[in-house]
Amino acid sequence: MHITTWNKQTIRAYEISGSALDPAARVTSNILTVEKLLSPLSREETKVVRCLGLNYSDHAAETNMAKPAVGFSAPILFYKPLASMIGPNAPIFIPKVAQPVEEHLSDYEVELTIVIGKAAKDVTEADALDYVLGYTGANDVSFRKHQLTTSQWGFSKGFDNTTPLGPVLVSNNAVSNPQDIPLTCTLNGKVLQDGNTSDQIFNVRQTVSFLSQGTTLEPGSVILTGTPKGVGFARKPAVVLKNGDDCRVWLGNGIGTLVNPVIEEGRYQAKL
Repeated sequence: MHITTWNKQTIRAYEISGSALDPAARVTSNILTVEKLLSPLSREETKVVRCLGLNYSDHAAETNMAKPAVGFSAPILFYKPLASMIGPNAPIFIPKVAQPVEEHLSDYEVELTIVIGKAAKDVTEADALDYVLGYTGANDVSFRKHQLTTSQWGFSKGFDNTTPLGPVLVSNNAVSNPQDIPLTCTLNGKVLQDGNTSDQIFNVRQTVSFLSQGTTLEPGSVILTGTPKGVGFARKPAVVLKNGDDCRVWLGNGIGTLVNPVIEEGRYQAKL
């Protein structure tokens, strides 16, 4: 779907009555022409954005960073502000505070993303998937110079308009096994990441269960689940996101391709 809209081809879809987060929402018989593909969740619908770091062993190894120890019960966690979230086709905006990009190491990260559909608190791993509304994709754009100067990653991964989400939300009922979803990141036509969620250290059930302990995950809570190997700053020479780039993340099981151009603040805008 997203490639179709990126290529400015016509898409028609059935109209949904109500929000995706409303259990009473239904698909109507009205067929509409899609003028613009938006994020699966608007900022107003999103309650919180929580993220896992170093959740793939191969990614931890390539960055020379310690993954969670065997037997340790907690993943590495951070938050993103809602202002960082953007949808399909929207430009990834690199602010002046993260320039020049060769110094600040602007980077891509393809991630499977969970959307919570009903309030979850103290849920077990066995029941965790019952609280998942569906799955989408995300690009956890990161700025490594800022990230590596502190143990808290929220600042380096939370600049305005830097985190694409989408292109669609696939129902939990349509994904039989969230631990068998392929995912890739392609930059300017070259595949740089090629992984599978089967390699996650903390799987989807464990992640939802852990984050719900003592804490209510409200409907509309978004959870990014980490990225596989192949990130730019770990390459030699390093690969960075720069003005005019075309960055695409793809996930299987019907989630599809999320395309976003890159713009550096103060430079010529990317062509949309």
